Order: sequence, then structure tokens, then C-alpha cells
Amino acid sequence: MSKNTTNQPSNAVNTICEGTQITGDIVTNGEIRIDGKLQGNLQAKGKVVVGPTGSVNGEITCKNCDVQGQIEGKVEVGQLLSLKSSSKISGDIITHQLGIEPGARLNGNCKMDGQTNLREETRKK
Repeated sequence: MSKNTTNQPSNAVNTICEGTQITGDIVTNGEIRIDGKLQGNLQAKGKVVVGPTGSVNGEITCKNCDVQGQIEGKVEVGQLLSLKSSSKISGDIITHQLGIEPGARLNGNCKMDGQTNLREETRKK
């Protein structure tokens, strides 16, 4: 039996609810919202939202990202990374565009050159 897979972005929004803890890597063709805890890497072809109660301990690679919670690890965003006032990031970020609200905290390096690997992958597909 062959496995029929698609690399096209999906309109589905995955949700990790508050009180849920996941250990392991997540790969999705759609969008994802994290209000619980993720211990692992996250790769999404769509938008990633880390809600106010959400936390990620691992690397994030995605198209767009809104952060209200906490991230410990590298964040690579192909288009817009938006850091809300309650966000706390400990790690390096690479993005094309960056929006930062007063009160947001970033402890790491920021690179904004528009040449992220994700953008190259997205154009090829």
C-alpha cells in the first residue's frame, strides 16, 4: 500500500490546550496554536500562535508567528514574527519582519535579512 501525502499548506488549525503537555517534535502543513506546553521542535507551514499560557522548549520554524507566551529555543520565521507585550523568548530569532510590543522580552540574537531557509523551501513548493 502506498501512502498518499501532500506538502500543500492546510487550512486546519491544530490546538494544544492549556493543561496539555507534549514531549516530541510536531510537523504540520497547517496552523497551530499552543496554550499548553511543548517540549520539542515545531515545524509549521502556516502560522504558529503561542498563547499567553503557552510555552515551547525547542526550535520553531514557521511562516508567521505570534507570541504571547514563552519560548526557549531558536525561532525561524519566513515572514512576520510578532512579539506581544507578555512574550518571553530566550533564544535566537531569524525573521523577515519583526513587530515588538512594549514589555516583550528577548534574550538572544536577532537576524532580519529575509533569507531564512523556510522562505526558500516555500518558494520551491
